Order: sequence, then C-alpha cells, then structure tokens
Amino acid sequence: MKRVFTLLFLSLFSLSGLAQNAALPDFSGLVEKQGSAVVNISTSQVVRGGARGTPFPFDDDDPMSEFFRRFFPQMPGTPSAPREFQTHSLGSGFLISTDGYILTNAHVVDSADEILVRLTDKREFKANVIGSDKRTDVALIKIDAKSLPAVSFGDPNSLKVGEWVVAIGSPFGFDSSVTAGIVSAKGRSLPQENYVPFIQTDVAVNPGNSGGPLFNMKGEVIGINSQIYSRSGGFMGISFAIPIDVALDIQSQLRAKGKVTRGRIGVIIQDVSKDLAETFGLPKAQGAVVNDVEKGGPAEKAGIESGDIILKFDAKPIGSSADLPRIVAATRPGSKIPVQVWRNGATKELTIVVGEIQEEKSASANAKTQREAEQASNRLGLIVSEPTADQKRRLGIKSGLVIENVRKNATYADLRPGDIILAIIVKGENTDVKSVEQFNRILNKLDKSTNFTLLVKRGEMRHFITIKGLP
Repeated sequence: MKRVFTLLFLSLFSLSGLAQNAALPDFSGLVEKQGSAVVNISTSQVVRGGARGTPFPFDDDDPMSEFFRRFFPQMPGTPSAPREFQTHSLGSGFLISTDGYILTNAHVVDSADEILVRLTDKREFKANVIGSDKRTDVALIKIDAKSLPAVSFGDPNSLKVGEWVVAIGSPFGFDSSVTAGIVSAKGRSLPQENYVPFIQTDVAVNPGNSGGPLFNMKGEVIGINSQIYSRSGGFMGISFAIPIDVALDIQSQLRAKGKVTRGRIGVIIQDVSKDLAETFGLPKAQGAVVNDVEKGGPAEKAGIESGDIILKFDAKPIGSSADLPRIVAATRPGSKIPVQVWRNGATKELTIVVGEIQEEKSASANAKTQREAEQASNRLGLIVSEPTADQKRRLGIKSGLVIENVRKNATYADLRPGDIILAIIVKGENTDVKSVEQFNRILNKLDKSTNFTLLVKRGEMRHFITIKGLP
C-alpha cells in the first residue's frame, strides 16, 4: 500500500511539473507595448432611399417580385420620393508610421463620407483616404498628427502552423479587445480572392475587428484581419488575415501612385489533379493547366498553348493553380519573364511580356459623384438620377432619368417623384434623354419663354407633359 501511495505521489508531482512547463503564453507584455498603435475606425455615410419603405422582400428571381413591380409600381422597390438617412459602421486599423498613416481594410472605409479615427488615449481625428484596393481589401488612410506610436513588422513567410498569434481590435465597438489563437493554415485561397494567400487562424474575429493587426509572439504585425468563415454572422473558429508583406506592397503603391498596378498574361487555368498529371505524363500533380488562351494576349504572343501546364513563372514554382494569379499580379507590367511549361511530356522554356490588369473605377468615387449630382436640382427644380442597368431592365426602358425629388420652389405640379423622363420635345425636335448632364444642358439652352414637352413614364403608362416656360 505504501508503495502504491509513493508511486501515485510521484505521478502527480510529475504531471504538475509538466503542467508548469506547458503553461500558456502570457500576452500582457505584447499588448502593453503594441496596443497603443491600434486604432478604432468609425465611418458614416449618407444613403438615399425611397420614402415608402424598404425594397420588396423577394429575390429578383421570385415570381412574387415581378408581380408586385408590375401591378404596384409605386410600392417599395420602384423609384419614389427619397429620404436621406445616415449609416454608421465600425472597424479597426493600426498606425504604420509616426506621422499618421494607418492600414485597414478597404471594406471598412468604402463609400464613407466621413472617417473618424480614435486612438487609445481617446483623441479623435478625421481621416482621409490615400487609396484603397478592393482586390486585396487593403486601404491606406491618414490622420493629421505627429509623434504617434507605430507597429513593427514581421515576416509572415516564417510563420509556422500551430504558432501562437494575437489580434487586437474593436469587435462590436469594444475598443482594444485582445484575442489569441494559433495559425491554422497558410496560403489559403478563398473564392473570388485570387490575389491574397490568406493566413488562416482560430483567433476570435468579429464585426469591428476588420482591419486590425495580427501579431506574432515577438509583437510584430504579420497580417491584417480581414474576414471570417461563418454560418451565423459571428465567429465560428475560422478567420483569415492578409499577410503583411502583401499589404505593405499595396500601401506603397497607393502612397506613391494612388492606385495599384497588376500583371496579367491572359489565360484561363485550372488545378492539376492526380488524374490529370497521369494523363499529361507529369511526374506529380503540380502547376496550372491552361484551359484557354486569350487571343492576342501576352500568353498567346509568348507561345503558350491550351493544354500547357505552367510549372514555373519567373523561376517561382507553381504548386497549384491558385499560386499563378498571385505571382503574375505581383509582377510589374511590361516585364519580360521566363515561364516553364510542360508540353508533350517535356518541359519547355518561354519568355512572356506581362500585360496589365485594367483598374476598376472607384465605386466610392462614382457613388459620391452620383449623390452630388442628385442633390443639385436643375432649372425645373427637379433632382434626377440615371437608373442602373438593373433598374432599366425592371422598368422596361433603354434610357431615361428618374425624378428623385421635386424642390419646393418648383411650379410643375404635374411632375412627381418616381416619374421617368424618357424624352424632351423642343420645337418639334424629339430627343431621347440619356444622362443628367445631357438633360440639364438642353434645359440651360432654352429661353425662359420657350414651351417644351416631356415624355414621362409613370407606372405602366406613358404620357406627355407640356412645360410653359422656365423660371
């Protein structure tokens, strides 16, 4: 009995020692040193909506949606008298320089009319957007301040799966919240996200954490928390961060040129499965098989053919098809790059001149311009806007302008919000109305005494309204 007790005591002592040696890491020093460089970002945006309520509670392909639009044209979902309301959103960011440059997510500041940054010492600053890149979800903003704390950067390529990482941000508006976890995977590809090799973690990330930093145990930023995988809208154990080297390359381009340039070669690719590799005589499943080549594109000019398997691009191995878009996009347009392909059971070396992906127009800039145009009434005292392609389809028109509002000083009671101006007839000349600028230009050329007629669509009916003179 005494021997059994002794063995039990020694076993418990041994387990206690193991527990002490395997103690969880202490993050307090990291948070104390780096936490002051993390900021809270709040944005506001003025949104114009119909006065009659919210859109139909049906999907576009739901038969009930078409029924309501057809038989109740003034119900929600059709143009009506606008009302303005302000929306607010929250996010996070972090200072990358002592003079006020901040990295965050593009979706945090997208379309914002005002951006307010709050530091941990409770000081608040209005921020300006230096530039944003939707393809990587990276944005660079700046506040007018000096002598600020700034983060230091680590190498995300040196991260190991299973390594501890820490996130600091403002989930649900709770400033300076700290969560920790481990690296679950590296180089993750997500649907519609071809340019970012995401770091997957199990760090708790929730709405408001977006744009905040992901730290390694050295207190270095190795990523920007960007999105989560969730079926509930909240954290479910899977979050994704943009590697900081990708983000820093984007911000340097935004700071220098205000935009990001990316390479392209003009191919449609797919992954190489084990069966495909055997069919093509490839020793192992690797690379990206070319399904199609853009006519006249960089790849065709370089001699790349459908059925080629791209194994290396600029001497960088292509492990899977997801690697190729990232590497090509990061290549400076105009560069001459060596490409290794697998063709007819052997490797072949080619040289390609990289093209450039055309930059997408800034949605926020377009939206702001549209709002400004809508807020300015014309000589008729009308606020008009150009319908979207989807609205044109629903309304059954090819062109026209939606009357969003009628100013109080307007004297034309026959025109009302929701009407669609299709054409203007002046001295027998019938002109289709195609844009706000064109319509206002025609009005501005008219004398005060000139009578003219508008062709207006109201619901399912079209009728002419004559305007006798302008103010």
